[in-house]
Amino acid sequence: MGGLLYSILIGAVAGWLAGKLMKGGGFGLLINIILGIIGGLLGGWLFRTLGIHLLGGILGDLLRGVIGASVILFIAGLLKKK
Repeated sequence: MGGLLYSILIGAVAGWLAGKLMKGGGFGLLINIILGIIGGLLGGWLFRTLGIHLLGGILGDLLRGVIGASVILFIAGLLKKK
């Protein structure tokens, strides 16, 4: 249960940060947080699959989450424009 809560919190912060980094601010706070949680999962999977190791601990998790959330926000932004 603690791991799930940790993942949700890191994903939420990552989504918020990714929304701040992306042009246009993303989709609003709530959607950015949800996309951050999904992006955190994507980032973790992608980095493991590619064999890329970033920082350890909270900073590494947050960095992977921000990168994953940014990718998700970028793709969602492309779909939103259509």
